[in-house]
Amino acid sequence: MQDFWPSSGFSRLQRNPRGWLPPTDDYLRLFLGRPELALLPESCAAEQALHADLQATPVRSVSEDQLLALQDADARESYGLFLRFRDGLLDAGTLEAYYLGLFRSGSISIPPLFIDLLAQAIVRNLLDDVTDAYEVRAAEMLFRPQRISTEDGQVLAGDRDRLDMLNDHGGLGDFGRFLAEAKAPLRSIEMQVLSDSNAPDYWPASERHSFLLDLTHEINNDLSHGLVLTMTRARSGLKALARVLEKWVQHFLGVAVTIRPLQKVDDEAWRWHVGLDIDATALLNDLYEGREVEAERMQRLLSLFRLDFEQPQEMRADVAGKPVYLGLMMNADRVLRLKPQNLLVNLPLRAPV
Repeated sequence: MQDFWPSSGFSRLQRNPRGWLPPTDDYLRLFLGRPELALLPESCAAEQALHADLQATPVRSVSEDQLLALQDADARESYGLFLRFRDGLLDAGTLEAYYLGLFRSGSISIPPLFIDLLAQAIVRNLLDDVTDAYEVRAAEMLFRPQRISTEDGQVLAGDRDRLDMLNDHGGLGDFGRFLAEAKAPLRSIEMQVLSDSNAPDYWPASERHSFLLDLTHEINNDLSHGLVLTMTRARSGLKALARVLEKWVQHFLGVAVTIRPLQKVDDEAWRWHVGLDIDATALLNDLYEGREVEAERMQRLLSLFRLDFEQPQEMRADVAGKPVYLGLMMNADRVLRLKPQNLLVNLPLRAPV
């Protein structure tokens, strides 16, 4: 077993019998230490008192008057958002129940940051016994936006915030330079493509989000006479992502599925699809409805996947046994914002009896 993502707060949590994560005081204290709520030299006395009270008892009630006593408007807003998040989390009973309830309700009342932090802790939980660095690196995509580069037929995903920080601070310059230097020894660069040779280095560096992930598809060679030879990429980021998404569905929904990357959908009976991000959802909807799609949009499609239920009776009766097609796509700025919640609310599940 490997330790990774210490800032996720997983070490402050414990599983219930279902394997889900009830919130703890220590987990809530993690949020109080974040920059949005941490005290500043100029914090007023009322804010210092509120922060100390919440540090001592994170679940204590806070009155409207206590919030209004904060002199800084940004501080009032930040504490208000935290308390809304905290109360919803406590009412739901587990991180998973709160996360799932948010998206099933259709009303998101907390900032995206809180959603990403929830997803990170949940994914950290379901990957606790994983020793494959590719799978854990792929799981970062569920809560951290990625910048995508396509160079010489290779598709690489890098942590957007990490790359932007390096670029803003002079670092190695633009993304092309990161890719050009990605084959250099680890000490001489900030970013490397994850490979078998450097995979052991991922674990102590997991918090820095400094590894690029290869999302290039397998290569099919046509041998004529109807034969196709698949040149398998030994360590595919797409396959690793598929394994993570399988675990994600099983963990939340309790249904077993298999997911595998596809290069195209060749199915005249295509019945159901789910976009893994906003752009893929729109593209798949247009393709399904037979609308013409611009070449530029199609080129931003990174991968398709086929999802199959291991038990077709767990699907809606009208699509039982049919595959579900998934899409993964970068936006016009070459950023991928994966939305794993789409798999939780849009799969064709059988209605509860």
